[in-house]
Amino acid sequence: MFIGEYTHNLDTKNRISLPFKFRKDLGRKVIITPGLENCLFIFNVKEWSKVRETLSGGPGLSFLSSDQRSFNRFLFGRAAEAEVDKVGRILIPDFLKDRAGLKDEAVFVGVEDRVEIWNKNMWQEYRTRVEKQADELAEKIAKGK
Repeated sequence: MFIGEYTHNLDTKNRISLPFKFRKDLGRKVIITPGLENCLFIFNVKEWSKVRETLSGGPGLSFLSSDQRSFNRFLFGRAAEAEVDKVGRILIPDFLKDRAGLKDEAVFVGVEDRVEIWNKNMWQEYRTRVEKQADELAEKIAKGK
């Protein structure tokens, strides 16, 4: 399970060090994909397989729903495999770096089954907004169960 928040710097070659606490569970190869709220999602190979299975809608059926086609294109079409180098860095492709608005500093957020990468300022704004709504969100979640 991924938990915690860590700030790291991107180098001039778009490489960034994965937080040490996440490296073992992420493994040597990760999948980076556009996330929601303008972040990036990082999955290890095992979790990515679960995402693929969930979104496939059954054998050969992922193309039947327009919404599912659109979301699958968003998630899978812009995904990239990344190898973790010997010092724990990954290369973030330009198109994903630009999509998330990553600059010099990025924030890694552990979210149970995935790691998210955020532009530092966007993360601070998002976190502040959600912290103000935490009680309401908990109520909504509790009522939904």
